[in-house]
This record gives sequence, structure tokens and C-alpha cells, in this order.
Amino acid sequence: MKKNNKIQAVFLDRDGTIGGDDTIHYPGEFRLFPGVKENIRKLQEKGIKVFAFTNQPGIAKGLTTKTAFIHELLSFGFDQGYICPHAPEAECKCRKPNTEMLQQAAEDYKLSLARTVVIGDRWSDMVAASKVGAMKILVKTGAGEQTLKEHQERLKDIELDKVVEGIEEAMNVIHREYT
Repeated sequence: MKKNNKIQAVFLDRDGTIGGDDTIHYPGEFRLFPGVKENIRKLQEKGIKVFAFTNQPGIAKGLTTKTAFIHELLSFGFDQGYICPHAPEAECKCRKPNTEMLQQAAEDYKLSLARTVVIGDRWSDMVAASKVGAMKILVKTGAGEQTLKEHQERLKDIELDKVVEGIEEAMNVIHREYT
């Protein structure tokens, strides 16, 4: 993406990227990293949509509901939350690294996915972003360090745009280079 090409949207993974760690924390237990709400608001003030996109297999297991996740994500300031509620073995089209959540957002909000940024901590976030031509920022929080060490084979054909320490640094990159 060219530096002068303003982005239309940012997609943020949930667990390990905007808060929590490399495990799933259900709504009510999840804690955001400092500055996330403020950075979401700053992007929105610049006319950029901010979406959560997350795999949440606990929904299929009956451990929580999609509604609970959506309510929580909206309370954080997201414009919308896109959630895959399926278990990995379901082989659905929405579970990352598949792209249905990104494509649905593009349809819902008339976005060019080439003018979006995906921020996440897992290889599946980066593969999904790569498939749609989005900018890719990997954070080292959550499963990010593990992704860099153990999933090189899955990332071998993907050029990450940035690898950063955490969400605050990722947001600074976006504010500085793409808004």
C-alpha cells in the first residue's frame, strides 16, 4: 500500500491483540490493553471504520453467545464485530484464515479490502489479510511471538508489512503512515 493511499478500515483480532493473552477470555472476563478504546475513537474521527474479527469456537460449544461477544465489542467502540462461531472441525468459510468475515465487512460497508489493515497475533490473521490484499501488521503480544517462531512455514509466502511489539505501536504506525 502506498503511503499516500488513505485506508478505509482497520480489522482488529480480539484475543491477544487488543487485550487478554493467547487464550480465549469470554465476555465479562476479557480486559483490553491500555489505549485501545482511545485509538479506535481516533481512527473513527479520521473517517476510518474499525472492526473486530475473531474466531470464537466457544459459541459452538455453548459456552457463551455471539450476542454477548457483539455487545462487548460494540462497548469497546468498534463499528461492528465479525465473529466466526464455529469449531475448527466445522470447516466453515468464515473461520480465519478464510476470508468470509473480511469479505462480509467489505460488502456491508462498501470497502476496498486493498485499502484496509489487519492487525493480529496469529498466522491465521495474516493469511486471511494476505488473501484479500490487506496490509498486515503482526503484534508480538498474545500468540505473536509463537507465530513468528513456530509458524514460519505458514507465513513463508506472505510479506508482513510490519511486526510490532503490541497494539499501541500498531496503532501508531497506522496514524503515522496511513491516515
